[in-house]
Amino acid sequence: MENRKTRGAGRLGLRAFAGALSLSVLVHPSLIAAQQQQASTEAQASTPSVTGSVRPGIGPEGIATRVGELPTATPQVTTDPTTTATVNPNRLAVDPLVDPDALPLDDDIGRQNLRETRLDDATAARIRRDALDAEDGTGIRLGSLVLRPSISQKLGTEREKTGAVKTNRTFSETGLKGTLTSDWSRHELNVGAEGAWQETLSGDDSDKPRANIDARLRLDLADDTIATLSGSYSFSREDNDDPNAVSGAKVQSGVNQFGGGLSIERDFGLIRGSIAADVTRFQYSDATLSNGSILERSDRDRNRYTLSSRLGYELSPALTPFIEGTIGRIDYDEEVDSSGYRRSADLYGAKTGVAVDLGEKLRGEIAVGYETQTFEDNRLAELSAVTVDGNIFWSPREGTTVDLNLDTSIDPSTTAGVNGATIHRLTAIVSHDLRSNLVARLTGGTTFTNYDGASSASDTTAYLAGAGLTWKVNRYLDATADINYERTNYKTGTDNSTVTALVGLTAKR
Repeated sequence: MENRKTRGAGRLGLRAFAGALSLSVLVHPSLIAAQQQQASTEAQASTPSVTGSVRPGIGPEGIATRVGELPTATPQVTTDPTTTATVNPNRLAVDPLVDPDALPLDDDIGRQNLRETRLDDATAARIRRDALDAEDGTGIRLGSLVLRPSISQKLGTEREKTGAVKTNRTFSETGLKGTLTSDWSRHELNVGAEGAWQETLSGDDSDKPRANIDARLRLDLADDTIATLSGSYSFSREDNDDPNAVSGAKVQSGVNQFGGGLSIERDFGLIRGSIAADVTRFQYSDATLSNGSILERSDRDRNRYTLSSRLGYELSPALTPFIEGTIGRIDYDEEVDSSGYRRSADLYGAKTGVAVDLGEKLRGEIAVGYETQTFEDNRLAELSAVTVDGNIFWSPREGTTVDLNLDTSIDPSTTAGVNGATIHRLTAIVSHDLRSNLVARLTGGTTFTNYDGASSASDTTAYLAGAGLTWKVNRYLDATADINYERTNYKTGTDNSTVTALVGLTAKR
């Protein structure tokens, strides 16, 4: 049982932190303006007069200088063979009336290597876009890194209907989010994290905490070779309508997912090859039944190891078809589960697709393939499925974006005699700037869960639809409003639907 006093103290601490951050948001702009004014006055008083041309420029170290202080000889620009572009230190023209010491520097001036890696990870792609699309001037500079944190506080209401039974609850949700991005001439680091904690204020106590962290370090090696190190963690609680959920449980099992990987990608002229190794750990917490007893779920804990290789042919810089093969192994911590089945398995997969890169307008990839799992227990039939995976980011016009994700996964079952299910998921998010400080969002999606053979009676189809608005009060504060509708239809069973509405404030730096 959870200690509600401890949780209350935690919530009070989070809200106090949110209040402090919001206060710093209001005070920060005025302090910055005062410091800049003082620095400008001191600079004007101490700078000696310079005869001749005083046209400012950008020096090779990214510092504003005057032409009269630069060497008279034209600097030679050396091209680094490991980079994709070189910045000419004298190409930027600046108004001569502007004090160069007060000029803001472009965050991308020193970043000479912006090569994109494969985009088959939807979470990593979204985190990278969040970092690159952040407003200019926001964030906290930590040496050569930029941290962009935010904290949100929301109030929500939820109505759930299962058959003729209706439940309602009112809850508060505190969220933390942030990105940490590098500003290096070579290599690149992207770290993104987000989490939310809910507290039921009235009604059915069914809090749904969640967390997600993804880190990517790209190393630009010699001879057009890229190495990427990755790590991730996510937490979520199983829904009551999940096929593997415990029927009638008061608190469902929490799912912890840890991930790590290494990939190496190399260009051979028009041919691009890569090899990647990934390890994923699934760990499940105990479920609490309606009578207060605890049900262990450790027999579901497992590790997933995969090794994949991809080969692509660059038809043009914007279009690269590819083929990919995967082999792997799934090992359960317990050799035999609670039903007496050995569920460890070998897995094999192959897919073919195309990667597209048209800059800001259209980028991503989509692939079709086949995946199969062969279990150690002969009583469990081989589980196989046609897979469709992809991540497409499209901007049909300025201020409008469409983020489309396709995903196919195989979910092992915990039911005796059932090998598992194939899950096909499609989600889309449309964002449009109604005004410069007002953004509208539409969200839609569907999930198909299909079982083999006689177990097909457990098939489900889930739908999601949502809408939201974000009002950018200023560069440090947003006001948000969202409403979402979810419905799950069972092939045999009682359908479930949920309506959730949220309003709140988000303080950011």
